[in-house]
Amino acid sequence: MSAAPLILGIESSCDETGVGIVRGTELLANTVSTSMEQHVRFGGVIPEIAARAHLETMIPTLQQALDTAGVTLDDVDALAVTSGPGLSGALMVGVAAAKALAVATGKPLYAINHLVAHVGVGVLDGGELPENLGALLVSGGHTEILKVNDLTSDVELLGQTIDDAAGEAYDKVARLLGLGYPGGPAIDRIASEGNPKAIRFPRGLTMPKFVGTADAPGKHRYDFSFSGLKTAVARSVEQYQAKGIEVPVADIAASFQEAVVDVVTKKAVMACTEHGLTNLLLGGGVAANSRLRELLAARCASAGITLRVPKPSLCTDNGAMIAALASQLVSAGIAPTGLGFATDPGQPVTQISLPAA
Repeated sequence: MSAAPLILGIESSCDETGVGIVRGTELLANTVSTSMEQHVRFGGVIPEIAARAHLETMIPTLQQALDTAGVTLDDVDALAVTSGPGLSGALMVGVAAAKALAVATGKPLYAINHLVAHVGVGVLDGGELPENLGALLVSGGHTEILKVNDLTSDVELLGQTIDDAAGEAYDKVARLLGLGYPGGPAIDRIASEGNPKAIRFPRGLTMPKFVGTADAPGKHRYDFSFSGLKTAVARSVEQYQAKGIEVPVADIAASFQEAVVDVVTKKAVMACTEHGLTNLLLGGGVAANSRLRELLAARCASAGITLRVPKPSLCTDNGAMIAALASQLVSAGIAPTGLGFATDPGQPVTQISLPAA
């Protein structure tokens, strides 16, 4: 195999069918087909609908990626697929497709961790990842702070949400405010018209009993909680409605958004500072949020932390990030997973790829 392997990656953990093709750290194709429109009337992703959409779009998405990259399956050195975490039925479609391709072509197959791939995609937009690296992943299903000791062999979980993910909270609050789905872009847009200080919504897990100190850290020092915030927004809306007053949607959206990004950025910077991490990568779909980018950039600059944010098309779920991480595994000499593995909807972030069965 050449020094720069040609990798085809498949992603199907939620509502995006993604196929990406990467040669080393060079992005050749990043084709994504989303079923988001099919979920709009439900206000959230319906797993069965997502899985069926993956079935329908997998082959056309694969063919489009190959055409864009100007390669054939024979040219590919290795295949990679998301094995978890994610929606069980959706993951099964991608894994079944990848296994079928592996059997048909005889190419080695890597089972990849979706979350670590959000970090690995950084090599496609900025080159090699720096040392002393932390990662803040903010998406519809995950909100986590990671310490990346080695992208291919050692990723440590520092903090995570204990209930809703940030993106999930955005979707639920958008529904409360009548802003539709997906909630992230809708709230970000209307929040620009509101006052972020209009309502002081709660900041979850920020009290001393949860946070502790650097010398005596609390149980949830780097963890997040958004369910109480979501409830506070609901009570606020109800109070306005009960008094017959028009709900100040822009102010509530701005105040809610400020509560989310305030805690997320503060804890991420604190975790980096206390673990000697001088570089931070922001990933996940919510990384497109303008206020999150703005506040995180300011707080990282104040703390002397270099912030890296891949372009939006690489932050949302995609096959290129799966291929990018697999390329790093191949280059590091990590053995392929093979065919004897199952999906793992709860795959821990510490398991970067599944070992050979």
